[in-house]
Amino acid sequence: MRGPLATRINLTENQRCCLEKMVRRQKSEKRLVIRASIILAADEAMPNLKIAKQLSVDETTVRTWRNRFAQAAEHLCTVEAQPHAEKSLTEAITSVLMDKPRRGGVTTFTAEQIVQIVAISLCPPEESGRPIGCWSHRELADEAMKRDIVERISPRSVGRFLKSSGFKAASQPILAQS
Repeated sequence: MRGPLATRINLTENQRCCLEKMVRRQKSEKRLVIRASIILAADEAMPNLKIAKQLSVDETTVRTWRNRFAQAAEHLCTVEAQPHAEKSLTEAITSVLMDKPRRGGVTTFTAEQIVQIVAISLCPPEESGRPIGCWSHRELADEAMKRDIVERISPRSVGRFLKSSGFKAASQPILAQS
């Protein structure tokens, strides 16, 4: 039993030339070289499985890039029809072969909350009524919740904030006493 038919790719001579240059260029990113190679092989009516084996990638990867390129075919022809389009065509093909932007996680803490947590870490724990010599991530998380800066926060998140800001929790006052 055969799988679904592979999406047909029909490259123009200029598109093929751009893809071949991309594959040969020494400074091309590896992922772009693989994706361009997938399209070049697909233009030769090679089956997805054979392309996948030849390039050491998953068959789903071949199908994804083959379909995405086919969906962009009309746009690429429009770009190619413009005068002096070689550079524009290369840029258009590159954008088709790039990853789409990803949404990322929802921001949990505001910049203001992070700054307040970092500010707590810069004061000695004794000022907050804590009987410890220096702040731990757990103590800072507890203090931030106690002060209603955040409803909930893990010690690990506190540690990430301190690490990304370049600060370390103070074990003694940082500012000179007058």
